[in-house]
Amino acid sequence: MNAGEVRIPHARVIVVIAALVAAVAILWLARSFTFYFDEWTFILGAPDWTWATYLQPHNVHPVMLTRAIYAALLATVGLRSYLPYMAVLLALHAASVVLLFEVVRRRTGDLVGLGAAALLLVLGAGWEDLLWAFQIQFIGSVAFGLGMLLALQGQPRRRNLFLAAAFLTASLMFSGVGLFFGLAGAVLLAATPGRRRDLVWFAPVAVALGAWFLAFGRSAAPITPPSLADIATLPLYVIWGLGASAGGLIGVGGFAGLAVLALAGLAVAVGWRRAGKVDPFGLGITAGLVTFYAVTGVVRVQLGYQQSGASRYSYPGAVFWLLLLADAARYLPWRGTWRPAVIACLFLACFSSGVLLFTFALGKTVQMERQVADLQALAAERGN
Repeated sequence: MNAGEVRIPHARVIVVIAALVAAVAILWLARSFTFYFDEWTFILGAPDWTWATYLQPHNVHPVMLTRAIYAALLATVGLRSYLPYMAVLLALHAASVVLLFEVVRRRTGDLVGLGAAALLLVLGAGWEDLLWAFQIQFIGSVAFGLGMLLALQGQPRRRNLFLAAAFLTASLMFSGVGLFFGLAGAVLLAATPGRRRDLVWFAPVAVALGAWFLAFGRSAAPITPPSLADIATLPLYVIWGLGASAGGLIGVGGFAGLAVLALAGLAVAVGWRRAGKVDPFGLGITAGLVTFYAVTGVVRVQLGYQQSGASRYSYPGAVFWLLLLADAARYLPWRGTWRPAVIACLFLACFSSGVLLFTFALGKTVQMERQVADLQALAAERGN
């Protein structure tokens, strides 16, 4: 028996409960956090927001829904507590975990789906996305991007195609990360015989995104194009980012991530070989993953190739990797000593990643204490 053939009773219930427990635990770790960095751009400008403000980009990203969430929270709970902002972030994270499980489960079974969900649940490499409420933008894009992929896995009916287009639109309205989920879905449809005509459902989304970019997004695009040196560094930027997100699944980074990248690439290749073909789904996910780092590099490569390993990029990259590696994991033997070996490897990966997340949570607690002290000192000086 292979891992893809294993069925686990109440697997969905297990994932939902685990996602809720993890969200509450992270929320408890973040109980002393406060507003930080880019959030103050939203906070200070919110009183003067107009309808056109919601269409303005933030660091090139479309953030309509991100702004809408902050506007709603600022108008209700205000600045009295940071917990409601973190609660929204962690609700989106929990949704991403459950949706990842559903997408993987439909392709590779309950056991592999549970493993993928567990690795994303405590992704220490993505600490910046899990411990900073402003990353609602990335986590929201991932959640609705996974919803789009789940809708595309259903029967090619109008209802499912409409849902896919709607989820893709929502993903793009959180951040530009939705663009790469859209690319993955488009490649999936284009590579699937008999489904190319379904691409027409994505056409209105593409037209709307193009119109937004011409009217608003273009103003935030880099004025100075990448230099020849930057372009030459771009492949290294992409490879380093791929290694960081692959290694992040087991809580390692740096050059160790490159070793994990080689193993992950080999596993994907072996999985495709055993399947006898390159699956359209896998082809789409690969396109989304590589393009994510390539396009990001066009804007960020001047900061150095190692910038692609930033924590905020590891979460979306890890999701793409989990979708890819799940297809290979289905062929793992599930008999004899293989069972405890597979379980032990999964436990060690989750434990390593969880410890990394806990460590960064403690470090950010100290950072938040210092920021609160700075703000209190500023308030005292202003009133002196």
